[in-house]
Amino acid sequence: MTLLGAIEGGGTKFVCGIGTPEGEIIESISFPTTTPEETLGKAMNYFDNKGIQAIGIGTFGPIDVNSKSPTFGTVGKTPKPYWSGFPVIEYVKRHIDIPFGFDTDVNAAAVGEATWGAAKGLDNSLYMTIGTGIGVGAIVDGKLVHGLSHPEMGHILIRRHPEDSYAGHCPFHQDCLEGLACGPAIEARWSMKAYELNELHPAWQMESYYIAQALVNYILVLSPEKMILGGGVMNQLHLFPMLRDQVASLLNGYLQHPASSGTEENFIVQPALGEKAGLTGALALAMSALSQNE
Repeated sequence: MTLLGAIEGGGTKFVCGIGTPEGEIIESISFPTTTPEETLGKAMNYFDNKGIQAIGIGTFGPIDVNSKSPTFGTVGKTPKPYWSGFPVIEYVKRHIDIPFGFDTDVNAAAVGEATWGAAKGLDNSLYMTIGTGIGVGAIVDGKLVHGLSHPEMGHILIRRHPEDSYAGHCPFHQDCLEGLACGPAIEARWSMKAYELNELHPAWQMESYYIAQALVNYILVLSPEKMILGGGVMNQLHLFPMLRDQVASLLNGYLQHPASSGTEENFIVQPALGEKAGLTGALALAMSALSQNE
């Protein structure tokens, strides 16, 4: 039986698992994200003697995913203490020398949903996570979008809501999309966590206004066949119909395709893989690395 290793590296916690090429998670563990050495050390100890043949790593960014770059496999400038510049792949290869796939956590989730989830069978899709931060992964013509590095669509610039006086949470851009719409921004603005706000709270009209602007930009640039929205903030399911209405309003009839108009319920959707999208996507990265090595 072929066994694959998977790591979903989040800014708050790491999830490690063992699975199969069919996307089945056999077992998993999680632990808090602390220093790189302590966190990755726990991960390597978990995989020791498990018999995995490849490993997929989807981690918080920014990271260098360009295999031709001299800093490939390292973490970029991040507000997460101790992680900036850390050579993740170098560390992993010192402990377990097997084929590996390496990408952002949101890109891994995008691959997972495209392989086994809500975007299965589609060539063009987008996965967006809205939680502690905001990240977006896009698949175009069946391949993840990469360029100089991976996309940073959580940091696009958007119009400010006319009733919003909050300065913004992003330490780099202050009032970019992440700065205005991530979970910590909601809490800072309203002095309550997202899950503590009732459905009629004005926070949700403002939140949907910001997220819908981002979705419209992604629709116009990438023309995805499906947009999948996950993360802690999107656990507030009443946001989905609000977003569909806002997207349709912002597009204002410009696009004629019924799905791209934003109104179809099966265009802006929840992850079919739920909270396992990231870990399952890391399995897909491992599977791809194994097939390329054969």
